[in-house]
Amino acid sequence: MTDRVVSQTVHRPQRIPPGQYRTDKFPVLDLGVQPPLDPAAFRLKVWGEVEKPLDLSWDAYRRLPRVDLLADFHCVTRWSRLELNWSGVHIREILKAARPKPAAKAVMAHCREGYTTNVLLSDLDDEDVILADTLEGAPLPLEHGGPVRLLVPKLYGWKSAKFLSGLEFLKEDEPGYWEQRGYHMRGEYLAEERYW
Repeated sequence: MTDRVVSQTVHRPQRIPPGQYRTDKFPVLDLGVQPPLDPAAFRLKVWGEVEKPLDLSWDAYRRLPRVDLLADFHCVTRWSRLELNWSGVHIREILKAARPKPAAKAVMAHCREGYTTNVLLSDLDDEDVILADTLEGAPLPLEHGGPVRLLVPKLYGWKSAKFLSGLEFLKEDEPGYWEQRGYHMRGEYLAEERYW
C-alpha cells in the first residue's frame, strides 16, 4: 500500500499566493534541453556531507517505498497550478539511507542537462517533499523532468529540479544555476522570494 500525503500548499487559506494567477495548464519551462534517458541508464547519486553515499539504479530507486502526493505548484514566472497528483519516493527515504552528517546545511540538486539548484536541508526534510516519477497517474513526462524530478511544493518551481541525477549535501548553502543569475537563494513563494 502506498502512503498518501497532502501538501501544506493545499491546506493554506490563500491558495493563489501574492503576484500569481491560476492556470489549468502546466507550462513547460527549462533550459531548452530535455535530455532523453533510457531508464536502464538512470543513476541517482547522493554524496557530500553524508555518512553513506548512494548510487541508485532505476531498479534500486523503484524498490524504495512509494508515496502519493497532492500538491499545488507555483512558478516564479507568476502562474500557479493547483492540486497536481504526483507519486514517487519520499525524500525521507533518501535521508534515512544516506544519513546526512551534522555539518550538512544545504543540498545542491544536480540534473542531467547541467542545471543545479540549492535547497536548505531544513526545507528539503519536510513532509511534502518527494522525488517524483509519476504525474497524474502516468510516468513523469520528459517535458516535466522525467524520469525523476525533485518536488519541493513550498518553494517556487525552479527549486523542483527536473531531470534529477544527484543530491550533493553541503556544509554551506551555495547558489545554483538561477541563483547565480539573480534569483533568490531560498525561493519561498508566500514571501515572494523571487529575486535578490
